[in-house]
Amino acid sequence: MTINRASSLRSCANEFCQSLLSPPPPEEIISKYFSSHPRITEHGPEWARKSLPFLHKTFKGKQGCEEYFQLLSETLKMHMGPDTFPETTGFIVDPDAKVQNESQSKGIVSVIGKARFESIKTGKSWDEEFIYRLSDFDENGKIGHWEIWADPLSAWAAVNDISDR
Repeated sequence: MTINRASSLRSCANEFCQSLLSPPPPEEIISKYFSSHPRITEHGPEWARKSLPFLHKTFKGKQGCEEYFQLLSETLKMHMGPDTFPETTGFIVDPDAKVQNESQSKGIVSVIGKARFESIKTGKSWDEEFIYRLSDFDENGKIGHWEIWADPLSAWAAVNDISDR
């Protein structure tokens, strides 16, 4: 059973990540890949929220998650391509793991991606690697919580047009 669960979680995580390469509307992403109680958290410093309003907050529920996508799309462009995510074997899966202080649902999938990002406001862009942790999967293998660790300082510098000196 654990092998089937691991395979199911890996498949969902991979399909979700692949959908971000040419994303459908947020409501479609949320309904297809997320559980009935979705959450999205992009980690970063609280002080950067003025310029990067999608950071340092957990967006909850369908409307909250749609708000995350809206704020992100108003701030940054993501230039993702076929090499953004690894093959499915590059997704790290633990079907029995739980994140402390989350529900009793099990399953964590982690993956490292890479892409070019661009500030909508300034047009400045940068390359970066980021980490996704998908957790709190429901009984159908849908994602409960999507966490992102990226490079908020590069994003903040690009949005605020801070030059490398």
